[in-house]
Amino acid sequence: MSLRPPTPHAAQLSLFDDGSASPAGLATGIAAPPPPAPVLEPVEFRHPRSQRELFLKGHRVAFELRRSRRRSIGFVVGPEGLSVSAPRWVGMAEIDAALREKEVWILRKLQEQRERAARLVMARVDWREGGTVPFLGESVILVLDPRCSGAVLHTDAMALPGVPRLTLHLGLPQTAAAGQMRDLVQSWLQRQARRIFEERCALFTQRLGVRMRRLSLSSAATRWGSANADGSIRLNWRLVHFGLPVIDYVVAHELAHLREMNHSPAFWEVVRSVLPDYEHARLVLRDGQVPLL
Repeated sequence: MSLRPPTPHAAQLSLFDDGSASPAGLATGIAAPPPPAPVLEPVEFRHPRSQRELFLKGHRVAFELRRSRRRSIGFVVGPEGLSVSAPRWVGMAEIDAALREKEVWILRKLQEQRERAARLVMARVDWREGGTVPFLGESVILVLDPRCSGAVLHTDAMALPGVPRLTLHLGLPQTAAAGQMRDLVQSWLQRQARRIFEERCALFTQRLGVRMRRLSLSSAATRWGSANADGSIRLNWRLVHFGLPVIDYVVAHELAHLREMNHSPAFWEVVRSVLPDYEHARLVLRDGQVPLL
């Protein structure tokens, strides 16, 4: 069984084949992200290869139109915007009518892509001295310090409220390239992830009364963790960016599968037996922002 982070890239909708269906992402053990805030002020959504535009609920939507041998009108909302594929025999009036019929879905997906792009920009790490990365829910300031070896975490117990109290000293010269900093920090984060995951797994295997045979780190883009009936557990090392309650939720979730290899009510009762308020951590994980290393 697995726990997947929400990673929407493109949403698709096909008309004529099943005009009433709406695309739905499948999630295992984690709820789909909440719908974005509605678009209130008129805005423009423009595909870079747009050839035609249409106003949907007052919003200008410029879309790419591709003709093909397909038998239905298909919509794809991706990072670039709205793409429409239509049979050669379908006229523009019919295409426009199809777009208007699904305008609520289209605008929602376009807004989701715009918000996702904004989150990605905010998540980019600035690889320079003074840049920050999240570790266990706190901001860690990067410091180039050729006097130290490897990467060493320092804690300032006297830091003022709201001021980062953690600094990560990197054994690199002041002229270090961004790639050198990224590789050193990522290696350090992965080592910390291994240490922390082993500690938390030891705690929760005892509480749950299960036996974990093997723990391995994952760097999967679409999965926070997974469990196998043979007792092996995989945890995404990027969880180390989150606070301990979120890590404990994923650890408990995967270890609970060693008792219930499903997501039945009985499974969630197993999780609740060790984490009574797991729903809060689940929401934080769902809505959290993972940095782009």
